[in-house]
Amino acid sequence: MRFDLNKTIEILERTPATLKALLSGLSEEWTLNDEGEDTFSARDVVGHLISGEETDWVVRAQMILEDGTAREFEPFDRFRFREDYKDQTLDELLVRFQSLRGANLERLRAMALDPEALEREGMHPELGRVRLRELLATWAVHDLGHIRQIVRVMAKQYRDEVGPWTAYLRILAE
Repeated sequence: MRFDLNKTIEILERTPATLKALLSGLSEEWTLNDEGEDTFSARDVVGHLISGEETDWVVRAQMILEDGTAREFEPFDRFRFREDYKDQTLDELLVRFQSLRGANLERLRAMALDPEALEREGMHPELGRVRLRELLATWAVHDLGHIRQIVRVMAKQYRDEVGPWTAYLRILAE
């Protein structure tokens, strides 16, 4: 599929409700376990997504439109959330994420991006020149990747409990 802003927004606007439906009210055994050092639990993913809403996606889109390649993006701190949101419950984080995502989608829609604007370039600190449409496509795929990650980490909580069905459950081999 080729990039389409409306189709991208279809994913971006559903992520908060998807995460709320999946995670809200679950016991901490489901939401706090991860896969080891420097990996994310379900709660961590929500915190990480909040950090992206605050400092990454729309901020970088605006930089591309205003500065082009003249100003390099600030590096993204993947683990900033661990300190910033350590005292908030998962349900509080889910509400915060939903609010921030809604506001960011409003900002994105207000940009009234045309095909020419989507081809504008910015400067990523590691990747070099990137197009606005690539940034926005990455935002949607990033969401989908983290939803997959949450489900995988949660499934692995029952890895030892499914017995011989492990052979049929590919998610446990990932």
